[in-house]
Amino acid sequence: MENIEITRVTEKEVPQLQQIARNTFYQTFADSNTEDNMQDYLENGFSIDKIIAELNNENSAFYFAKLGEEVIGYLKLNFGQSQTELKDEKAVEIERIYVLNEYHGKKVGQMLYEKAIEIARRQQATYVWLGVWEENPRAISFYKKNGFVEFDKHIFKLGDDEQTDIMMKLSLIC
Repeated sequence: MENIEITRVTEKEVPQLQQIARNTFYQTFADSNTEDNMQDYLENGFSIDKIIAELNNENSAFYFAKLGEEVIGYLKLNFGQSQTELKDEKAVEIERIYVLNEYHGKKVGQMLYEKAIEIARRQQATYVWLGVWEENPRAISFYKKNGFVEFDKHIFKLGDDEQTDIMMKLSLIC
């Protein structure tokens, strides 16, 4: 797609970050989860206080994909001790890449992914890793297409439902 900009999210953009985070999470997972679990996660996982704390964490970074002034997707990266699992100083975690449904298939996710890899290389990371829900074949296929391989599993709790995430990684060492 033309004219898509990838920009670092600032504190004044917290309302847009909360909106895109809630919208894309709901679009992606609502059909496969109970309404109660979804509402609980949307309220608690994407509260303004939580988003501000994450945004102000020097070991995390958020980026928007924008088409004009419209936010159509976003990326969240974690470094060092902010990583959700491995906490490896030589790694970067892609915690989230989400794109509004109407922009799927338009390379927005690929642009966000490429931004993540560019940042990881700048950080001199030796690998990038992530967790993806085992029941999200679209995302699993996307990451496999980009060279990621499965290496473990972990539990992601959505409300009262324990779900299995496949952990995947990509080596950046040639």
